[in-house]
Amino acid sequence: MNNSELSDSTIPEERNSLTEPITTIQIDDRRITILGTAHVSKISAEKVRELIASGTYDAIAIELCPSRHNAIVNPDAMAKMDLFQVIKNGQASMVAASLALGAFQQRIAEQFGIEPGAEMRVAIRDAQDAQLPVVLIDREIGITLKRIYHNIPWWKRMGLLGGLIGSVISKEEVSAAEIEKLKEGDVLESTFSQFAEDEKDLFKPLISERDKYMSARLIKESKENNYRHMLAVVGAGHLKGMQHQITQQCIPDPDTIITELDAHPTSANWFKYLPWIIVLLILIGFVIGFTRSPEIGTAMVLDWVFINGGLSALGATIAFAHPLTIVTAFFAAPLTSLNPTIGAGMVVAAAETYLRKPKVADFNCLRSDATSLKGWWNNQVTRILLIFILSTMGSAIGTYVAGFRIFERLSG
Repeated sequence: MNNSELSDSTIPEERNSLTEPITTIQIDDRRITILGTAHVSKISAEKVRELIASGTYDAIAIELCPSRHNAIVNPDAMAKMDLFQVIKNGQASMVAASLALGAFQQRIAEQFGIEPGAEMRVAIRDAQDAQLPVVLIDREIGITLKRIYHNIPWWKRMGLLGGLIGSVISKEEVSAAEIEKLKEGDVLESTFSQFAEDEKDLFKPLISERDKYMSARLIKESKENNYRHMLAVVGAGHLKGMQHQITQQCIPDPDTIITELDAHPTSANWFKYLPWIIVLLILIGFVIGFTRSPEIGTAMVLDWVFINGGLSALGATIAFAHPLTIVTAFFAAPLTSLNPTIGAGMVVAAAETYLRKPKVADFNCLRSDATSLKGWWNNQVTRILLIFILSTMGSAIGTYVAGFRIFERLSG
């Protein structure tokens, strides 16, 4: 795309009684209109309906990824989830975070009588009624969550997930400030920023990367399908950034940008060896301890087992795990902590799933149960997710506490 292809200014839209931030960008003989919406505004939903009914557009793009779109058009999809596969594939934290996000939105709906994301539902339904293609332009929520996790310092990561769950199941009302953030247009940012210590950690993966990703998707879809005039329905918080990305020609090659931003984040080369370095130090400590005396070595091993296993078992106990699951946590954590390829939470959650298989009713009530503290403990699906999280946190804390204890013995 070169300078001759793109107008550097926007075309004013005719304003009706329903005024929402909106701008149109010219690219060659094609146009893209971006409507900035508030995810908790009935006016935004009415504006979407009004624009689609005008017959001006030949495609409707929405700020949804395939997963979030599927959750809207197929709300029973969660009930078909294979929990064993979720645990095996390391997706338990991701499912817990998605449920927590949904619970936060449900709290808003109950408090204000407003359905978050109503404008997206209207866009999907009205576009289908008008026989217009619906284009999903947002990045997969799973990748965004992973990039958020990667962008936050490692010592804050477990706190982020715990804070997310604790925040959304709180009985406190959503504050006016949080509602104003939602009106600015990004439900993901407003949810995470409640408890993130530094919102700058969130800005890049949540906002700026998605501005660029959605802009690239719009340019790609418009060109490849020769849409003459697309309507993009996005949160108002993205409108300015997307307008800048497109008008300032920040996306010369949409395919490259999409591929880059779709990639799973990678750690620095040295960081991926850190778990193995910790294991090596622990094992060296054991060897030195036994070299000095069998009593010291045995004491170190017992410290490792009782501290690591005990804290992991405590996490499982807090989540009301089955007694055999708690025993599994106690014996599994000291072993899995010496093998970074297997997490304690994975073994413990799998044991709980085997011992207490979730019922169909647990899956059917999953979304509603996830909105309350009692529901997370009563629903077997969410309880398994809690067992995974809390036993993992216990084992992680135990690794460092036991490690310091071992080296205290060596220096004593």
